[in-house]
Amino acid sequence: MMLFAIFIILIAIQRLVELYIAKQNEKQLKGAGAVEYGESHYRWMVLMHLSFFIVLIIEVLAYERDVAGLWPIWLTLFLIAQSGRIWVIFSLGKHWNTKIIVVPNAEVVIKGPYKYFKHPNYIIVATEIIVISLLFNAYYTAIIFSFLNAWMMAVRIPLEEKALKEHTEYSTVFKGK
Repeated sequence: MMLFAIFIILIAIQRLVELYIAKQNEKQLKGAGAVEYGESHYRWMVLMHLSFFIVLIIEVLAYERDVAGLWPIWLTLFLIAQSGRIWVIFSLGKHWNTKIIVVPNAEVVIKGPYKYFKHPNYIIVATEIIVISLLFNAYYTAIIFSFLNAWMMAVRIPLEEKALKEHTEYSTVFKGK
């Protein structure tokens, strides 16, 4: 249980640092005339991510889940996902955010993982939901939040695409990807 607590605390600290970075970037972007999309679904996305950790903790404690026998695999995949998360944040730089915020006529980022994928961060989040859950044998959490995340991405990705297409050369840059 101590390992689980340390793991959750470390992820919580990471997420708080990311929210701080996002808030700083948001101020800078809005100061440059950025437009925000998705305000109506954002609070639901935040609630989903917060609920993921609450339900994970409840499942692990209530069912006395322990670290999975395949923990080396799950931990390796988690660390790969974390590397991808950091790569995304550094690649987007000041444009990285948890919200959909677009500066009109900004140059579209096509470096880092964006050379290969349109939305690498969403792949990373989906991976994390599954891998973190399976690392601690939290099967119910993995299933429930994989479905909730898929539903959220079905709302969010088209809205993000719309925002980028309306305000940048996104369609041209990512044609065929």
